[in-house]
Amino acid sequence: MRKLIFFLGPAGAGKTTLAKAWARKHGGAFLDMDTLLRPAAETIMTLLGLDPDDRDSPTYKKHCRDLGYRITMDAALENLELGLDALVIGPFTREISEPSWLEHELSRIGATLQDVCVKALFVYLPDETSYQERIRARGSALDMWKLDNWQQFSLSLARRDIRWDMEPSSILYFDNAGPWSPEKLERLESFIL
Repeated sequence: MRKLIFFLGPAGAGKTTLAKAWARKHGGAFLDMDTLLRPAAETIMTLLGLDPDDRDSPTYKKHCRDLGYRITMDAALENLELGLDALVIGPFTREISEPSWLEHELSRIGATLQDVCVKALFVYLPDETSYQERIRARGSALDMWKLDNWQQFSLSLARRDIRWDMEPSSILYFDNAGPWSPEKLERLESFIL
């Protein structure tokens, strides 16, 4: 059965690292929202006369956020239609709070939770300091707004419940503290496979 695997959670939690480890071993279409949206977001922000590296300000969220989710989910759904597994990486903050969101998305390709194996991992870190250290360490220009506006940005780091109408056994809250280890991949495998 084709799989739709979500790697959800705040910036710096390690969603992409975990998803890449999974993809290297098990394959699947790798659909990171940041990567897919980047060219459009840079263009939109530049046309607005703003920082093309901004990924967190209210202006970015107003003009780019929903576009990024649409692009990412359209790509995931297209891969599922082809019978391929899709790995989707992004915060999905608003989307995970809507119980019918996932079923609505699958219905766009005539699919249901009965014919797509959906797994959702909410990746998180134990405290705000851990997030700040990880975000600083990665040294990305896309993180400058986060660091410069930490008090405002840190509100987005709260661990959130995934409220999709799906079996609780298909949801995992994954504490990603500490460095990468093979044991983390084993934990993913025991959940997803």
